[in-house]
Amino acid sequence: MAETELERFRAARVTAIYRLDLIAKGAQLTYDDGTPVDMASERARLEQVVADMDRRIARLELMAATPTGPLN
Repeated sequence: MAETELERFRAARVTAIYRLDLIAKGAQLTYDDGTPVDMASERARLEQVVADMDRRIARLELMAATPTGPLN
């Protein structure tokens, strides 16, 4: 189960990094009603998402490497 979750987080992280790259290249998103998204806020949000995913991935990798799981 942890491996599937790990794979899911890795894939989501790749997507978030791709979006950060698009923002760095000048992409401009809009909401359904045409209102522009504040790209500075979106960049900051995605950076936080990637940092959180990095922590979760590290924890899941540790759990996968530990035969009995982490100690409580």
